[in-house]
Amino acid sequence: MLKTILNKEQFINDIQSQGYSIVENILDRDFINKMKNELKDAIQSEATYHNGKDYSDYGMVMLCSLYGGAFIEIFDNPKMMEPFNLILGDGCIVYAYISSSMPPSSGNYSSRIHVDSPRIIPGYITNMGATILLDDFTEENGATWFLPCSQNTYEPPSEEYFFSHAKRLIAKAGTVWFFNARTWHLGGHNKTNKWRHALTFNMCRPWMKQRVDIPRAMSGIDISNYSERALQKLGFYAQIPASYDEYYVPLEKRKFKQKVE
Repeated sequence: MLKTILNKEQFINDIQSQGYSIVENILDRDFINKMKNELKDAIQSEATYHNGKDYSDYGMVMLCSLYGGAFIEIFDNPKMMEPFNLILGDGCIVYAYISSSMPPSSGNYSSRIHVDSPRIIPGYITNMGATILLDDFTEENGATWFLPCSQNTYEPPSEEYFFSHAKRLIAKAGTVWFFNARTWHLGGHNKTNKWRHALTFNMCRPWMKQRVDIPRAMSGIDISNYSERALQKLGFYAQIPASYDEYYVPLEKRKFKQKVE
């Protein structure tokens, strides 16, 4: 189901019932190109960190926000953030923020049937994902497979059942696949000679721990030009006080506040 305008009630119903919603035109062409160029540089930087390309997660940027630029600017896009807020509340924060790029003639770390959250709390979504297409997704370049209505299933489906009931994320660049992080899915295999680029957010409730402590990981980075909204989503306002001094600061200076105007 592809949508170009977000109908809030329908979106909430889709996430709760079928476990996903696909929304077109979240990003415009200029922003896609900017983000893709910065992602290519970030992938190279990660390979340099690992002393080459011979490691299992090649092509994955573990924490995109470390590279600034478009990776931070995207948090100021209301079309990108509103869906998360509808499901998880305005105070939701990043749990994980990775690239989902697929190298030429290859799969990647996602090429297995899996979910992005280990827990199920009946009637309560703790984590919500979003795969952001920076290239068109096709059958040839490894478009994601996903199993509708599987978000309440504890055990992984068999491959036979999965592939006979799953759908594929065939869509244009700029589209975002929002999904309950309990939805069973799988990355395909890129059979082309070109990279296929994408990013994936995993957002969680503000009281939860992040996969990487983002504020601490970014402690050596100048964040003075980032918006309050971006900092909130990155978890800078979901930090618990580490001392009496931090606890007793004025409310506007506290490190835990869920609402940012």
